[in-house]
Amino acid sequence: MPTWDDLFKHEEHRWQEPHHTVISFAEALRRRGARQVLDLGCGAGRHVVYLARHGYSVCATDISTTGITVARQRLRAEHLPATLHLSDMTALPLSSGSVDAVISLSVIYHNRLGAVQRTVAEIGRVLRPAGLALLTLISTRGYRYGEGHQIEPDTYLPTTGPDTGLPHHFFDEARARSLLHGFEVTELTLDEHEEVAEDGSALRHSHWVCIVEKPGLQGPQQ
Repeated sequence: MPTWDDLFKHEEHRWQEPHHTVISFAEALRRRGARQVLDLGCGAGRHVVYLARHGYSVCATDISTTGITVARQRLRAEHLPATLHLSDMTALPLSSGSVDAVISLSVIYHNRLGAVQRTVAEIGRVLRPAGLALLTLISTRGYRYGEGHQIEPDTYLPTTGPDTGLPHHFFDEARARSLLHGFEVTELTLDEHEEVAEDGSALRHSHWVCIVEKPGLQGPQQ
């Protein structure tokens, strides 16, 4: 069974370009005057590099030593500053209320539901009042829902693919909103695309894109 370290040893899992949602989110943060951003589950650093290039003060966490190492190499190659931590997502090594924004793409749903809930609580803890978070959750509309070994309701361990054995907790809209109940949900939309399988069938990839705001009136600290 592969680990995240195993995946990040291969170039095809070291994505280079930022996700389109991060580009638009970064523009929104700039308009709000946000500066400190946490990339939770940074992997090989594609969003750390993008945000640092655009002048944000970036900190990042990941559970993979290989991912952190590659991210540091990319930052060093461009002479960009950022603070990287080897850390589990359910216990972030940051002070409460220390960041203006959090991004976490294709990360927090790789766990049992209880751990996903603890991660969301940690996001709320480290955000300042009125801080924003951009998160993605894997949707029950996707083709992988129900595949593999079920370890609890809506949580499966795939038995095929590069992420074999890594947990995936799936969400419909109601459960996504329930997970995010402690925030004001400003956006909850589906990001979907299809690929053609070897047998000619269509495989739908489906994720919830969530933008949430922590309650409170305090703006970002300069």
